Amino acid sequence: MGEIPDDQSALARVAKLDQIIYSDMAHTDEHSLEVQLPFLQKVLDAFTLVPVVVGDASAEAVATALDLLWGGPETLIVISSDLSHYEPYEYAVEKDSATAPAILNGDVSKLSSDCTCGLRPITGLVLLARRKNLHFEKVDLRNSGDTAGPRAQVVGYGSFALYEE
Repeated sequence: MGEIPDDQSALARVAKLDQIIYSDMAHTDEHSLEVQLPFLQKVLDAFTLVPVVVGDASAEAVATALDLLWGGPETLIVISSDLSHYEPYEYAVEKDSATAPAILNGDVSKLSSDCTCGLRPITGLVLLARRKNLHFEKVDLRNSGDTAGPRAQVVGYGSFALYEE
């Protein structure tokens, strides 16, 4: 669908943080960004990108980086993560149904790496949302068993939007 240019100005700002390491290798085995790009290309006319893989960064470090990248209404921050991972359908529904309110209420104490692969970026965004007095809204919650996959081992997905109060 075409190339997406990096936002060089934003990359230069965030590169000054101690927790930022520039590495193309970070994206080699990571697919969370690449699955989002076609959707973004479909709904956005033209945009620049700041691709970030969080790795072992703390939630506080993530919040600091996101705050530095935060712009105005032209800024879109997308955090891509699975929720439950390879669980039986019924257990995944139960697990994801407990994870969603924790995200919505900003209760990071109820989140763990057992309930979401992207714990650090999600908790970082939750911390930043608190600072900016933003609130989350659930757009959708389902898993691969609800779409086209078998139900023996499913992957959970949640979609949440963040708004100003």
